[in-house]
Amino acid sequence: MINTNHRARVVITGLGAISPLGASLEQYWDGLVQGRSGIRRITQFDPSDLPCQIAGEIPDFNVEDYMERKEARRTARACQIALAAAIQAVRDAGLPEQMPEPERTGVLFGTVMGGADKLEEGVAALRNHGPSKVSPFMLPTGIPNIPSFMIAHHFQALGPNSTISTACATGTQSIGEAAELIRRGAADIVITGGTEALIADWAIAGFCAMRALPVNFNDEPARASRPFDVRREGFVFSEGAAALVLESLEHAQARGVRIYAEVAGHASSADAYHIAAPDPEGRGPIRAMRWALQDAGLPLEAVDYINAHGSSTPINDVTETKAIKMLFGEHAYNLAVSSTKSMIGHPMGAAGALEALACILALYRGWLPPTINLEEADPECDLDYVPNQARRAQVNVALSNSFGLGGQNACLVLKKYV
Repeated sequence: MINTNHRARVVITGLGAISPLGASLEQYWDGLVQGRSGIRRITQFDPSDLPCQIAGEIPDFNVEDYMERKEARRTARACQIALAAAIQAVRDAGLPEQMPEPERTGVLFGTVMGGADKLEEGVAALRNHGPSKVSPFMLPTGIPNIPSFMIAHHFQALGPNSTISTACATGTQSIGEAAELIRRGAADIVITGGTEALIADWAIAGFCAMRALPVNFNDEPARASRPFDVRREGFVFSEGAAALVLESLEHAQARGVRIYAEVAGHASSADAYHIAAPDPEGRGPIRAMRWALQDAGLPLEAVDYINAHGSSTPINDVTETKAIKMLFGEHAYNLAVSSTKSMIGHPMGAAGALEALACILALYRGWLPPTINLEEADPECDLDYVPNQARRAQVNVALSNSFGLGGQNACLVLKKYV
């Protein structure tokens, strides 16, 4: 067992969200509790030639609420929404725009593809008009660490700065590694989270080629993401960003601010099995969940709720269910397990961060978000998935699971602050 007695406790004091349910934390949470889908027909390009024509687009984001128009034009969308979520979170934490202790403030933000839209624009300009038309901002704005840079620059955070990119586990692992910076005394405050904005024809086409997306719900997009349901076909691609302000407990108490919850533990693991398919026995997810609880110093029986990776793919949902049952034994049937991807789809690098927010607010507000579109459960998926309607519940310990391409697994343990 890991010795947890001499580490700084890490708490969450600020939250921000830009999601397919809306461009604020409250819109995100209200949409989850209402069981509302943010999946729609794609509007960012004409999807008519694609087998899957739906996605989780952000409906109402106005970038000029967060940066000047000139800056926005040369900034990748993933960076725009990352900064917006971070500004929301910092305000929510009651911190000023300029950090009072800049060298004790870090940034650790994750993304899978970063500013791929700007790289795509640059390549199109080169191919169609020649090198003289390539923007000098193409490469600097296209690389994955720029969301972290932009957040650090905006708040003048001069402490540790890093980027995590571990496929669908990115957001979850980013938060865990950010907590570790505080635990080891490298920072008092860390702005963390994940972002993704990649609703492009080539991305949808690529996942269609992998047979990973649903193709029979184009006329009913709100019903397409259906984790654990017997009619699930694949995940729904989406975009979004979520940011958290983490602080050492001592620092947050000295400021006298509201504390949402505590980051009690985290872990990551590798399947080392297949580039795209999960280990069918769920051994990687089992290790991540077990090690995260060991890191938190908590027994299996302490867990009340799991926000599942729950991607709505035929293999993943069965594998995750199997992993939960193998690790938790009989206690698996006492757990509430839900997938918020049923409402927001899968925003890749932002998924784990948005799901962590759902867990944090479940702990803080006493509501479990549902798994919508669960009309007929797969016989192999036999846990309590909080079907279709949110549920009032006292939650003291929650797990947030994320599993991704390349066999990346990450798990966060979040605990009610007392």
